[in-house]
Amino acid sequence: MTLANSARREGDAFQARVFWMHAAQLLLPDSHMVSVGFEIGPKGFDDIWVEYDARRAREHVGHRVLREHIQCKWHVTLDEYGYADLVRPDFINASTVSFLEKAHAAQLACSTGDDGVLFKLLTNWTVAKADALRPLIRQRSGALNLEHLFDGSTDRSARGQLRKAWRDHLNVDDDGLRRLASTLSFGVARDTLDGAREMLDIYFRLAGLRRIPANESSFIYDDLPFQWLSQGKLQFGQSELREACLTQGLLEGAPGERRTFGVKSFEHAFDRLEGRCCKVLNLVDSFDTRYIREQNDWKADLYPRLTAFLTDAARNNEALRLVLDTHLTLAFAAGSIVNIKSGRDVELAQRTLGSDVWRTDDEVLTMNHARWQLEGTIWEPTAADIAVAVSLTHDVSAAMQSFIERTALPVHTVLRAAPDCGSSNTAIKSGAHAFALAEQLVAQIRAEKQKLQRPGVVHLFIAAPVAFAFFLGQRHVSIGKLTLYEFDFENQRGNDYCASLSLPV
Repeated sequence: MTLANSARREGDAFQARVFWMHAAQLLLPDSHMVSVGFEIGPKGFDDIWVEYDARRAREHVGHRVLREHIQCKWHVTLDEYGYADLVRPDFINASTVSFLEKAHAAQLACSTGDDGVLFKLLTNWTVAKADALRPLIRQRSGALNLEHLFDGSTDRSARGQLRKAWRDHLNVDDDGLRRLASTLSFGVARDTLDGAREMLDIYFRLAGLRRIPANESSFIYDDLPFQWLSQGKLQFGQSELREACLTQGLLEGAPGERRTFGVKSFEHAFDRLEGRCCKVLNLVDSFDTRYIREQNDWKADLYPRLTAFLTDAARNNEALRLVLDTHLTLAFAAGSIVNIKSGRDVELAQRTLGSDVWRTDDEVLTMNHARWQLEGTIWEPTAADIAVAVSLTHDVSAAMQSFIERTALPVHTVLRAAPDCGSSNTAIKSGAHAFALAEQLVAQIRAEKQKLQRPGVVHLFIAAPVAFAFFLGQRHVSIGKLTLYEFDFENQRGNDYCASLSLPV
């Protein structure tokens, strides 16, 4: 490989690793960043783009730094530079336009000088100790000390010569130079490329990104930004970056962090699971909006895929969070897989009027929490099955009764279960509440079964939060043979119930 090609590859690796230094920070909880970009921004400063949250951004000459445009300059050998080099095009391997001219053009196009925008030169060269530029660079931020630069000295002084050289080169007066200087920043990349990779390993660990062993010569993170560039992916917010990393199999979860796994059988327009889960099982294609395409897929396809996904998640994580944007059948099935004896600490992201995280111990229950209002009646004395209407969010008993009559289900007992406060979206208050209600309902179902000499199948018609369905599913063994039902809310198939999954499979 020629020296030029080697330098180009090292330069690309340097740019990519600078990108990941910022990208990993973007993925941290409560990140001070809003977005990162690669090969985007004003000409000459389009290597890296970093946008900061105004509430957490650092101060710079009386303003918060809201955006940085970074030019990455890597050199194969170490050296120094000074203020005079910034007016020479060859310093940045250009033929006609200098670094300072590019910075001035970028400032005129993108900044007024007092709006929190910085144009940064990041290089592994250092400013020469004797150069007039060196003492002007603030060690805290890399920005120029404007009071020292414009200190009233004459053009014969060291700082005056710097000002004159830059003014003459740009054909501006002191005011124009001050506006430009207020947006300049200089950084030194003191690490080697290997050192930068070692530092990234720490960032990746904190951000929950897959770490690459140091003995592996291949480093996917060097190539990935360029692959995204070829696909037109230039800028990422936190959710977009998380989804992009998830697609590449790079998200693993931070140490000690409860990893979040998602399952979806339908898509929310404004909250895609890929933006907040380390792994997602996407079952959307198996459904025509809310209705399953092939009835047998509940058993033959969806349940095996769900089992494999959740078994893998639970095997490698003692504590996990589940986000279930699914039909209640799949929420129940998820509970049957990560069941009460799994030994796993499970949280559930529950969509209420907003969103919340439900745990089995998230509050202490009182007499103010809704309890079951239960009603059991004999339907057909010679039959053996039990039909249960679970009416937590809305009353399903009439629809269930209509279905039983139409299909002639062999039901002996009809059990109607509703909260004593009435069915509503707020009847269940918490994970602890849902967990307790699931436990109580299973006990009642078992009591009804014990009344029968030869108990048959339990038919479950549920209108409830997904967390309740999950907790109920965790106790499926205590229920025995059962069949779940889904209602056709969108009137695609007769606006009626249809059997979905029977357990055990």
